[in-house]
Amino acid sequence: MIEEGSKSSKSMVEKRQLFMEMRAQNFDVIRLSTYRTACKLRFVQKRCNLHLVDVWNMIEAFRDNGLSTLDHNAEINVSRLETILSSIFYQLNKRLPTTHQINVDQSIGLLLNFIVATYDSEGHGKLTVFAMKAMLATMCGGKILDKLRYIFSQISDSNGVMVFAKFDQFLREVLKLPTAVFEGPSFGYTEHSVRTCFPQQKKILLNTFLDVLMADPPPQCLVWLPLMHRLANVENVFHPVECSYCRSESMMGFRYRCQQCHGYQLCQSCFWRGHASGPHSNQHQMKEHSSWKSPAKKLSHAISKSLGCMPIGEPPHPVFPEAAERPQDLAHTTQLRPVANDMNDTVLISSGAPTPSKSTLESPSRLDEEHRLIARYAARLAAEASNSTQCPPTDLSFNFDANKQQRQLIAELENKNREILQEIQRLRLEHEQASQPTPEKAQQNPTLLAELRLLRHRKDELERRMSALQESRRELMVQLEGLMRLLKDEEQKQAAQTGSSPHSSPSHSASCTMPMPIRSTSAGSTPTHTPQDCLAGVGDDVLDAFSQGVPRNLRNDLLVAADSITNTMSSLVKELHSVDDGLEEEEENMRNGREKVSTLKHSGKRHSTPSF
Repeated sequence: MIEEGSKSSKSMVEKRQLFMEMRAQNFDVIRLSTYRTACKLRFVQKRCNLHLVDVWNMIEAFRDNGLSTLDHNAEINVSRLETILSSIFYQLNKRLPTTHQINVDQSIGLLLNFIVATYDSEGHGKLTVFAMKAMLATMCGGKILDKLRYIFSQISDSNGVMVFAKFDQFLREVLKLPTAVFEGPSFGYTEHSVRTCFPQQKKILLNTFLDVLMADPPPQCLVWLPLMHRLANVENVFHPVECSYCRSESMMGFRYRCQQCHGYQLCQSCFWRGHASGPHSNQHQMKEHSSWKSPAKKLSHAISKSLGCMPIGEPPHPVFPEAAERPQDLAHTTQLRPVANDMNDTVLISSGAPTPSKSTLESPSRLDEEHRLIARYAARLAAEASNSTQCPPTDLSFNFDANKQQRQLIAELENKNREILQEIQRLRLEHEQASQPTPEKAQQNPTLLAELRLLRHRKDELERRMSALQESRRELMVQLEGLMRLLKDEEQKQAAQTGSSPHSSPSHSASCTMPMPIRSTSAGSTPTHTPQDCLAGVGDDVLDAFSQGVPRNLRNDLLVAADSITNTMSSLVKELHSVDDGLEEEEENMRNGREKVSTLKHSGKRHSTPSF
């Protein structure tokens, strides 16, 4: 009894493990139900490793397990469901490289418990074939266009027209997924769900079906489905923009730009949680961006668009033929990837040509060549097999040997194709690891970021210091201009007094030796200051005197300028001293004259005094 109780409690814990892990992610803080539902289902998809299974691999698993021949309303038990899931994940591990193998048992257990909790909540132990197909085709990896084409093949008749009762059954089953992740009030099934998708009861063909479900916006009940695919596409997208709220410089995923506040952008975490700052409000309209374009790319895109070099709007999907698509004869081929059948879980083929949809683990150029070779040998094998019935009995052994050789050749080609698939997947994973965004690596290295900030600060400091040196140089030039004016005035006075030519004066000879080659260009000069800016306000004489000569660095130029100014000041002081000596002699003579006059006056007074 105790052992049975422990086993049942362990089983309950395993059943609730996925939901407990999902609750630990705290998705409920996302305020918008659409993003909240898409994030939860994306978590379930990745946790169960369904994102590694392409939709074509899923269709192939349906066919290999005999589900294509069963009616949609047929029921299968849990044990057979577990067998189907085991074949899906074991085949996945065969396609993956040895370094990226998954835990098959854990993936089977998590996905099995999730399917049972979603579609067998009452505990009957059974679920319908259509419910399992709808769930796995929706939650697996691959393109949404390929998924919708397969779903349409399951809900349309032999004429390629959608049956509304089957589409209603599809909505009933697929909308149990949001309910399973506790989002039923927002995206649960209602009787009006079909009418919200197709309000007019008319003939719905494949192109109309794709137009409605891939529109922007899609039907309200399925709005989370394309968002889940967009989430998968932007998980590793980096935006070199700063978030206006959290100030994070490493936006990953979606980026949101306000249409009213200029330059206001939010990362997906802040937008999902309803954060806002400054004049921005949550009521403002936001635009979602899933990629980053530099200003140069935006300009070239706008120019190309305005010049008509590129189409203004591209259709969301290619246009498919209106007629019902016929299946391809696969009697003599071994399927490496599924091709088409209109209702039997295979890819739709139009006019005998395979559609361009590809598995995520395939390379188009190599695999198409391999498929053409296999198809060619298979057709030759079928033709020779039909001809062998008309040959005489003596040729039967020869035809049998030829067919055996061709089968061996086909088997060798298939083995080679599998090896190529594994090599392609290995190279693709290595390329993805090598092409990780550089800003993310820089973000993980705080030492590198600190060094970059220090270099920027040092650069700004050097620019400010260079600006101050340039201003000091300009002031020295202005002072030099004033000194040169004084020298010229003094020369003119000397010439006027002596009547000699100004060219013979010593002051002129001193001034003539002054011009030195001073240039403002140096290794440390900033691009924001030019020589014309530095010498603004300086006279033509100084500019002419300092405009010739070979370039020097700024330090030597300042030293030479200082020496020149010192020599000029010495010459000026000598001239002033000579002038002062003459003035002192004249003052001395005048002082002696005054003393003689005063002496004579005193002596005259003494002689003229009367005697009593």
